[in-house]
Amino acid sequence: MFTEQSIRIYPWSIRILIAAMLCATTATARGQDDVPSLQGSPTLRTRPSGAVPQLPSDAGQYWQEYDLRPYTKELNQVDRPHQAVIDWVLRETGSDAWFTDPFGFVNADRDTLRVYHNERMQEVVQRVYERFVNGTTAPQLYGMRFMALGNPNWRTRAISLMRSQRAQSPGVQAYLVTKENTALLLALLRGRSDFRELSAADLVVHNGQIQAFEQLRGRNFVESQSPVASTFPPYMPVTGEIKEGYQLQLSPLLTVDRQTVDLVVKCNIDQVERLTNVSLEMPTATGQTFNTQIQVPHVVSWRLHERFTWPSDQVLVLSCGIVAAPEGTPNNTLLGQGSSILGLNRLIPGAVGNRAEALLLIEYKGDAAGRVATNQPIGTAPAPTSPISRGRY
Repeated sequence: MFTEQSIRIYPWSIRILIAAMLCATTATARGQDDVPSLQGSPTLRTRPSGAVPQLPSDAGQYWQEYDLRPYTKELNQVDRPHQAVIDWVLRETGSDAWFTDPFGFVNADRDTLRVYHNERMQEVVQRVYERFVNGTTAPQLYGMRFMALGNPNWRTRAISLMRSQRAQSPGVQAYLVTKENTALLLALLRGRSDFRELSAADLVVHNGQIQAFEQLRGRNFVESQSPVASTFPPYMPVTGEIKEGYQLQLSPLLTVDRQTVDLVVKCNIDQVERLTNVSLEMPTATGQTFNTQIQVPHVVSWRLHERFTWPSDQVLVLSCGIVAAPEGTPNNTLLGQGSSILGLNRLIPGAVGNRAEALLLIEYKGDAAGRVATNQPIGTAPAPTSPISRGRY
């Protein structure tokens, strides 16, 4: 039998093995039931209780159903129109209220909104519900202009036409402009040499729903090299693609009296600033090396996801600061056709992406009935979104 004195004369590796043997011997003597580590993990089993459990009501929770049919019956062509009601309820209450104490839940289908929560949360849901059902159910018209300016000094002359509003996102500035001064502001901006109007559209949106569009172009680059057997060159380039440009989502919700607009704006801008060539020494079957290249993209991105509230008789102007230029127009120069044409990528470094100040102008124009939406977004298409989240997250 090993003793503590005899263990000391062995090397460290032997000591560890002997100590493990002693622990196992002691555990066996005491019985395996006393050693938790030797017991198998219990199998968790669940089975139907056979009855609907009683919901917690210690915080005054109660069940309430809200009829959504007065709203959804006007949106026969919209997929899952009730999802907008859930989205705006969560924006008002926050998501934590439904996943922490006190117990509660919210659920909706095309006909009914079901809520189980306390009095305070029911009142919040009731206010959102009334804006959908008791407010306008007719399609609404919003004017949208997406612009870019090369220099932020446009404010020097325009500041007297605008009134500053608070914004939460870093680098974002919000302004309110009367509809009379909006024409003056646009004339001032269009007179500048660095002004570009990327999109101008009249958007037809049902109250609370999402309108999405984008302007993107693909930018190809050499992502990797793939081996090819029995040919020369022994490696062939594998190309990748990055979509650069902008994606924009708008979700406006009017108050019952149409005096105030709540708008959730989600904007994504991506730009390939430049492509850096990296030389590779690839092995070949003959034991030699083959010199080739790949490209590493430098991508500049900007994101905005914020909610704004303003009087419906005024125009909202959002400045996103100096960001990657929000445009997806193709580069028709020789360098823009590919970095390997005529070997120019070895002679001239890649051009650096442009910077610009992005401006978004939103104007509420009233009912869309009897009015034709004009000036559709230039080169835009509905942004693809997940059928589950619909791009909300």
